[in-house]
Amino acid sequence: MSGKRILLIVSGGIAAYKALELVRLLRRETIAVRAVMTESAKEFVTPLSLGVLTEDHVYGNMFDLKEESEIGHIQLSREADLIVVCPATTNIMAKMAAGIADDLATTILLATDKPVLAVPAMNVRMWHHVATQRNLTQLRADGIHVMEPDSGGMACGEWGKGRLPEPEVVAAEIRHLLAVRPEPVEGLSFPPGGSLAGRHVLVTAGPTHEPIDPVRYIANRSSGKQGFAIARAAADAGARVTLVSGPVALPTPRGVTRIDVETAREMSAAVEAALPADIAFMVAAVADWRTDAEAVQKIKKSGATPAPLALVENPDILAALGKHPERPRLLVGFAAETERIAEHAQAKLARKGADWIVANDVSGDVMGGEANAVQVVTAQGIETWDRLPKDAVAHRLIEKAVNVLAAD
Repeated sequence: MSGKRILLIVSGGIAAYKALELVRLLRRETIAVRAVMTESAKEFVTPLSLGVLTEDHVYGNMFDLKEESEIGHIQLSREADLIVVCPATTNIMAKMAAGIADDLATTILLATDKPVLAVPAMNVRMWHHVATQRNLTQLRADGIHVMEPDSGGMACGEWGKGRLPEPEVVAAEIRHLLAVRPEPVEGLSFPPGGSLAGRHVLVTAGPTHEPIDPVRYIANRSSGKQGFAIARAAADAGARVTLVSGPVALPTPRGVTRIDVETAREMSAAVEAALPADIAFMVAAVADWRTDAEAVQKIKKSGATPAPLALVENPDILAALGKHPERPRLLVGFAAETERIAEHAQAKLARKGADWIVANDVSGDVMGGEANAVQVVTAQGIETWDRLPKDAVAHRLIEKAVNVLAAD
């Protein structure tokens, strides 16, 4: 991290005091930090405190003659490797989403050509407000990296989501964004960043849970890891990514808009709402069936033979996309098979109207494991890939998708 430069924008919230610890952690790693404060931030921490820790001048006045004699806000916006807004209050997030530039901090954010990380901190009700969530979606669509706030007790006495992540966690995210990302597999030509800029990639991941009664459900063993890896790789390639996920315990990839669902019908509706998309990777292991009627109360065990469950088919999300008026330019389905892998994948390709089917043998530990061996089935034939980490499989698929779109 030596030689890296951060421009830290501190906005006015009670969590501003944590920015001091963040600076200390970054300086310990020889990351240079220059600070900008909003006027309201000065009500919580002083410019003197930040200046002592950054060992630099703290900026705040847009019309300071010395600062603006050389168009200071442009210089500040361009000379850092990363701009970090911490804490990012609901107010500054709203201004960023709307493109408002009414002080030094927001003018810098509108003038920058560097990556931006926002670290939200606010009251739980403010975080969940429809306006904040709308602004959050817009910021991520604009390419802003937005961390998820923590849950817990707040200074106002309420409990919930909205706490600033601990400085160590924010520092780790900054290190990640500053790091040079290595090629995941030797020989890949996929360039990190920019190759899918301006494209929308839609990904489904994980299982679906189909309720039987209030405590039981029909599901499968999908971990969601391959779908999340593809979403992460697409975001790394510069795409706007929408990830529709079933119930999994995985962190949201950086720069990805995540929509959590439970059932196949909810996933189908979320996919429909996310269209149009340039590429769709339908990785989720959607349950084929659900009960025709969910029991209102828990089904109790008795000595008698239980009544059989009556099942009905769930929506076929991949097939529906294959004939959709807004069908993605590239539609990729997945086939988790335990036998006759290629044969079943070829049949699925024709039946679903997809461009590719990525087939894998899930008779081992693949659904919960870290690696995958896949066959990519297209109208032109079958490519068999050696067993690779799921991140590497994801990058190969994104590289292949980039080449398809580039040929249009």
